[in-house]
Amino acid sequence: MLKILIAEDDRELRRLFAHVLIKNGYTVKEVANGQEALDAMEHDYFDLILSDIMMPVMDGYEFVRLLREVGNNTPVLMITAKDAFDDLRLGFLSGTDDYMVKPVNVNEMVLRVQALLRRSQMISERSQTIGGTVLEYDTFTVTANGKSQVLPQKEFLLLYKMASYPGKIFTRQQLMDDVWGYDSDSDSHTVDVHIGRLRERFRGNPDFKIVTMRGIGYKVVKQ
Repeated sequence: MLKILIAEDDRELRRLFAHVLIKNGYTVKEVANGQEALDAMEHDYFDLILSDIMMPVMDGYEFVRLLREVGNNTPVLMITAKDAFDDLRLGFLSGTDDYMVKPVNVNEMVLRVQALLRRSQMISERSQTIGGTVLEYDTFTVTANGKSQVLPQKEFLLLYKMASYPGKIFTRQQLMDDVWGYDSDSDSHTVDVHIGRLRERFRGNPDFKIVTMRGIGYKVVKQ
């Protein structure tokens, strides 16, 4: 079961976040500031962190900055009352992966958590093999029939996501959230365009094909 660390000094809000996440199938640990969060991470593994910014002892900026300095890439969703552009910029510069402003819509929070966890899984696995075709995440390279090609980032991530789960149907919105991000202004037509380019690139590939599920989305199937 995936485990989430919640760093929030407002006890009632922290308990609300914990309740919603537990209801959605996650295990949670609650702490009240950045220092307690660092202490918790020394003794346990967490798949994702929810962190407030304004906390006593150690704030969210400092907490995330220290994490990234030691090479810890656990995804972080920053939740804060601050909404000025400079605050958002500082959050991302410190290493935050996503950002929500209070008051938080907890249903939206769950969607963002799910999207961050999916993206994190894609990155951590680093490579996928389907038949004789190998996808290398670090270089966006696909090798098939003895030939390698480097794909544009979005095309690679689309193919990598679907190839990681052969036969699984992904809706256009799922692919948009995972590859373009939850806040993207692009519409689902963008997915269709990139799928078309992938089909053209891998026309005749003996290992897989991309199948359209009309009115739903796409899936990769093994040949």
